[in-house]
Amino acid sequence: MDRDTLLKLEQLNQLSLTPQEQDETLAFFAAREADWEALAEIDTENVERMVYVRPMVNVLREDVAAQPFSRDKLLAQAPESMDGYWQVPQVL
Repeated sequence: MDRDTLLKLEQLNQLSLTPQEQDETLAFFAAREADWEALAEIDTENVERMVYVRPMVNVLREDVAAQPFSRDKLLAQAPESMDGYWQVPQVL
């Protein structure tokens, strides 16, 4: 990153950096650019891509449709029921 780009970003983000902060920011990004270049030199052609750092195992249950409760058992728990449905107080 050069100073002109930093000044444009400073204005775009409504920042007011001191000259020392500008120098520190430019030095930081120069170091990150050097890190990026060092990583780009590494041969990764035979390295398999990975999504997770650690192996992941799906711990979720199978998605199977099931009826865990019977209608009669649910209606037995209702405070009141009418014609096979829960009866609730009128709202309006």
